[in-house]
Amino acid sequence: MTHTRMKAQPSNRTRRRSLGFTLIEVLVVVVILGILAAVIVPNLMEKPGQARITKAKADIRAIESALNMYRLDRHIYPTTDEGLESLAPTYLQRAPMDPWDRPYQYLNPGAQGGAFDLYTLGRDGQQGGEGEDADIGNWNLDQ
Repeated sequence: MTHTRMKAQPSNRTRRRSLGFTLIEVLVVVVILGILAAVIVPNLMEKPGQARITKAKADIRAIESALNMYRLDRHIYPTTDEGLESLAPTYLQRAPMDPWDRPYQYLNPGAQGGAFDLYTLGRDGQQGGEGEDADIGNWNLDQ
């Protein structure tokens, strides 16, 4: 008499879960990478001004991801009045501050040709400027 062992089949939920990452998991990774960049980059670089610019660009990318998640869930971006505060705590842990300890600026609709503008005014807190005083926005991240 032979005994045959039957292998338990994974449930549909287990099979679906193992196929890939959810959008929330990807967003969490992006935010963690942004936080790591914010903490590590200033310590590794000799130029603190350049480190702040790099952090601002990483933050803007992470906030853009959170805004896109918001739009996927609600089919619209937050209004200017709702602001980035509407992303907390579901999409971001809290409303983000730029490297110069001021809130990031958000406009919907955007004045730079996109659906929204997300930016910091740089070190001086004034529009325009160069170097660390320059505005950094979702429209000029690659510059």
